[in-house]
Amino acid sequence: YSPFFQHALNSGIRRYHVSPALCQRAKVAMSHFEPNEYINYEKLEKNINIVRKRLDRPLTLSEKIVYGHLDDPAKQEIERGKTYLRLRPDRVAMQDATAQMAMLQFISSGLPKVAVPSTIHCDHLIEAQSGGEKDLRRAKDINQEVYNFLATAGAKYGVGFWKPGSGIIHQIILENYSYPGVMLIGTDSHTPNGGGLGGICIGVGGADAVDVMAGIPWELKCPKVIGVKLTGKLSGWTSPKDVILKVAGILTVKGGTGAIIEYHGPGVDSISCTGMATICNMGAEIGATTSIFPYNARMKKYLGKTGRADIAALADEFKQHLVPDSGCQYDQVIEINLSELKPHINGPFTPDLAHPVSDIGAVAEKEGWPVDIRVGLIGSCTNSSYEDMGRSAAVAKQALAHGLKCKSKFTITPGSEQIRATIERDGYAKILREVGGLVLANACGPCIGQWDRKDIKKGEKNTIVTSYNRNFTGRNDANPETHAFVTSPEIVTALSIAGTLKFNPETDYLTGADGKKFKLEAPDADELPKLEFDPGQDTYQYPPKDGSGQHVDVSPTSQRLQLLEPFDKWDGKDLEDMLILIKVKGKCTTDHISAAGPWLKFRGHLDNISNNLLIGAINIENGKANSVRNALTQEFGPVPDTARYYKKMGVKWAVIGDENYGEGSSREHAALEPRHLGGRVIITKSFARIHETNLKKQGLLPLTFADPADYNKIHPVDKLSIVGLKDFAPGKPLKCIIKHPNGSQETIMLNHTFNESQIEWFQAGSALNRMKELQQK
Repeated sequence: YSPFFQHALNSGIRRYHVSPALCQRAKVAMSHFEPNEYINYEKLEKNINIVRKRLDRPLTLSEKIVYGHLDDPAKQEIERGKTYLRLRPDRVAMQDATAQMAMLQFISSGLPKVAVPSTIHCDHLIEAQSGGEKDLRRAKDINQEVYNFLATAGAKYGVGFWKPGSGIIHQIILENYSYPGVMLIGTDSHTPNGGGLGGICIGVGGADAVDVMAGIPWELKCPKVIGVKLTGKLSGWTSPKDVILKVAGILTVKGGTGAIIEYHGPGVDSISCTGMATICNMGAEIGATTSIFPYNARMKKYLGKTGRADIAALADEFKQHLVPDSGCQYDQVIEINLSELKPHINGPFTPDLAHPVSDIGAVAEKEGWPVDIRVGLIGSCTNSSYEDMGRSAAVAKQALAHGLKCKSKFTITPGSEQIRATIERDGYAKILREVGGLVLANACGPCIGQWDRKDIKKGEKNTIVTSYNRNFTGRNDANPETHAFVTSPEIVTALSIAGTLKFNPETDYLTGADGKKFKLEAPDADELPKLEFDPGQDTYQYPPKDGSGQHVDVSPTSQRLQLLEPFDKWDGKDLEDMLILIKVKGKCTTDHISAAGPWLKFRGHLDNISNNLLIGAINIENGKANSVRNALTQEFGPVPDTARYYKKMGVKWAVIGDENYGEGSSREHAALEPRHLGGRVIITKSFARIHETNLKKQGLLPLTFADPADYNKIHPVDKLSIVGLKDFAPGKPLKCIIKHPNGSQETIMLNHTFNESQIEWFQAGSALNRMKELQQK
């Protein structure tokens, strides 16, 4: 072996191209696209048995799959909610907006090839404007430089590349890569979608993906497990989406933090595989690490229809490891009777504000929310399956039979090229167009703000209804006055036909073109096509066996791409007299910290995208967004400009945040940007899981108030010192000295969740710096 390869073996880094020979015994491929990479249920079984003997208790399904991927199951300390696990995920998936920074970091690592099967999916950079074909052509032209970078980087480093137009990452994963018992990490917060096929699929930042692609054990705090017991049976207008909308109302946007949501019970079997994926997908909105369903006949049926009957047969052999043990204990249990569950609609402005559809009209009138619906939008990674499209088409077909079309504008986003081609073949797309719909490209589109909306002016108060997952302020169209509501595709379709939130399809009547009243029947549609799926166009680029000669071009004058420079190493001193860039009031998601929409084009250029740092956060000092006091000049100005000024003057700064800071998308730019512009500390009442980890990865200090009331003791004009960093240790609080302008000062305590290796990330300047230090050693 070469010296590097010998070191890789000695240090626990594994190389992807030798793993089948050294590790794999099962001869069923993970995917048709990787015929030489095999599912290894034997290793999963072996690890589970080791842990079961140690813990001497029944295991939840989540525990089986997580512990089954431990790097050292015999010695790993395991305590739910406390210890950090070192894990070996099976694969990595990246969407194009996050893949740019992930691949730039991987390039910086100096490694020649990814250590596990990995893929890039081009779904985020296609703006909805005129319709699928035109929008796709326009995106390919505008984003040619970025697509070329991702394609060539994928070829060089052994990463599969799904071209623009392929579909949304999570639908592609469900169709091709997820399987019962897999552990997959993805650089998108809705990666848990794969839990609909019985996998542990976790959303992470790009630096975490780099760890896994480098073959380094990946760290995750041992999750708690929340059980959701489903009884009864779905029927009528009630859909899988209503299950997670109900759960979101119960747990709120942070109630699942640090936990895996594990669905079980007899009601599970009444939900289709893609319906289970919908529920897992939107578990991201309650802060859950991921969500999962046990392997069952509905998954087996989906695997067979998507050409993976061999995987289903293998899963049948190992089924005892793909379902929870009888008598296993959950940290919390929620029970939902599906027979009693009613259709829900959540919003506006937050995905956990749950309402039965029957109540939303009255609630909207009481709250002053617009009841007239301007646009209905179906699709997204959450609800764009064949079944979703079929149920929407079933509603639309009834309206057409009575001479009606949508009163609201109406858009349709197929989840993948396979879904698009199949609904075109089977007539669903035709029906949805005839009722007034516009079929968009197979991409994220309006769900992530990629929407060139023309029907309103910015600042105009209006309502939209979507089958998406998030509805934060300005999320879909950058208009803070758009009241966005989240519901199922069939409810979106019915409400779009009626044109108002005051319509309840379960009880209310519509008036047909002939003047006669009629009531919509609950939609009924096949969960899978009767014929085989139509794969549509071939949009996948295989990585070559040897990509070492491939050139990856990043122009030094590019405005879209920028090679990374290492962040500075900790100087060994306490952080003294830091200024406060902003004290944030209320909700601060990653959309507030690093906006998407038009800013997506700069995801590969750290300096350019840093011009959106915290522009959506509300400054507690003046109640405004993107307006903060420069403590050195006393002038108010944009947040990024003020941060750049502090950096130029050599002044370190901090951010003060509220509850669940950094909820929402996995975008690590929300951590890269403050680090790039001179930030060192983020102090909040609490953090969302992915964002807290992303901050640690980039060498920042995410700290929480030991007493949440201490949030009120810090004012934007104060200076802060973090002391005790020389003795920085796991579980040991840090002191914060607050210096007020009048010369007085007070000391508060700050907690953290750093373990020993994460402290090393801080000391090295970033996790990537630490990785390179280890390579050099």
